[in-house]
Amino acid sequence: MINSGKLAGRTLFITGASRGIGKEIALKAARDGANIVVAAKTAEPHPKLPGTIFTAAAEIEKAGGKAHPCVVDVRDENQVRKAIQEAVAKFGGIDIVVNNASAISLTTTPDTEMKRYDLMHNINTRGTFLVSKECLPYLKKSNHAHILNISPPLSMKPKWFGPHVAYTMAKYGMSMCVLGMAEEFKDQGIAVNALWPRTAIQTAAIEMLTGPESAKWSRKPEIMADAAYAILCKEPRQLTGQFLVDDEVLESVGVTNLTDYACVRENADQLMVDFFVEAKGAPVDDATPAAAAAPAAGPAKIPQLFKKIESLLSAEIVSKTQAVFQFNISGSEQGTWFLDLKNGTGSCGTGTPPSAPDATLSMNSNNFFDMFSGKLKAVPAYMTGKLKISGDFQKALKLEKLMKALKSKL
Repeated sequence: MINSGKLAGRTLFITGASRGIGKEIALKAARDGANIVVAAKTAEPHPKLPGTIFTAAAEIEKAGGKAHPCVVDVRDENQVRKAIQEAVAKFGGIDIVVNNASAISLTTTPDTEMKRYDLMHNINTRGTFLVSKECLPYLKKSNHAHILNISPPLSMKPKWFGPHVAYTMAKYGMSMCVLGMAEEFKDQGIAVNALWPRTAIQTAAIEMLTGPESAKWSRKPEIMADAAYAILCKEPRQLTGQFLVDDEVLESVGVTNLTDYACVRENADQLMVDFFVEAKGAPVDDATPAAAAAPAAGPAKIPQLFKKIESLLSAEIVSKTQAVFQFNISGSEQGTWFLDLKNGTGSCGTGTPPSAPDATLSMNSNNFFDMFSGKLKAVPAYMTGKLKISGDFQKALKLEKLMKALKSKL
């Protein structure tokens, strides 16, 4: 998407702007000659994640913008206020707020420690509310005031809550800020909107969560930056209170070929759908539970599948995996199965595993068979609610590599 120059001289306060989507939005605005407040926690290099507020600021300046890096933990009121005061002192005001900072833990209720629950709610919901609240006096003075939250459309479908209710509540808190503040500030000329991706977006944080393989089925963060730019260039009174999805925003401004946004162009039509949204063109009403899917015809597939897996187990596979899995299967072949890839040369069978499972995977029998036969990938299955994971998320995703290795033999 070509820059129009509409954000030249505007000041953007962007949380979580040291890397990922936040940084890409900053760079897009910088190409117009915008002023960017890089409000993020990372001042020193992270051992696993690239980028600091200072490296991001350097990139912004190189792209044509002006940058002010600030160490900001959005949970800390004093740090937020100090950063806003510095921004106003340097740039003369604040026109646009992008609430991008977020914490994620894709855990079930029993597996969510309260400190992790508090982290997500304090960064996602409280942080968004705090930053918006403290920037409000300056937004009121701007003739182009926007608040944009990187948060999903609100939906009460149980499938978005069941696998990770704590995360969903925290993320929806950001979206509820949109719903309430858009109504509250609509007569003051302050636009408040939400933006969310249709597909998985490849960032360093997501790669750390799901592994490098996810890049094959994801889009680049540039698609979110272009969509955010399209929103932020609009007159505030013309667009507010909306829950927007990146591909629909781009289509509305004439960008219809999204192939180049794919990390792997050849997979542009096979991308993972993100949490909280449906695949493009999917039916609106998908309330039918997975367990109600049509029963499989003929002999049971799952016992045959495990018998085949058992014949392929080896000490090498065990040494590479080092995990015990439990499978809770619903639907036409309901039952409990296990796969021990931690002990000896490996084992599998019906019932619970002999030792405590590292990860428990729950899904419909048809989806289970499709996953092990390579028709359904584990990460997309999880992201679309077809697969529920409790326990060690990273070890659960090791099954993706195992299935890939066994696919030709199953």
